[in-house]
Amino acid sequence: MATTCVPDAAEANRAIREFMAARTGRPLWPDEQDEYELLLAAWAAALRKHPTI
Repeated sequence: MATTCVPDAAEANRAIREFMAARTGRPLWPDEQDEYELLLAAWAAALRKHPTI
């Protein structure tokens, strides 16, 4: 199933990808895990805001 991208979700997705790319090859530290979860929540909220276009 393809996910519909909206500007807010696309921006959150980009931020998640950059965040994880900067940490490639190692587990997230506890504070990084918290930040990742906030980014993921922002992405999910953006998708719920605009489920279809």
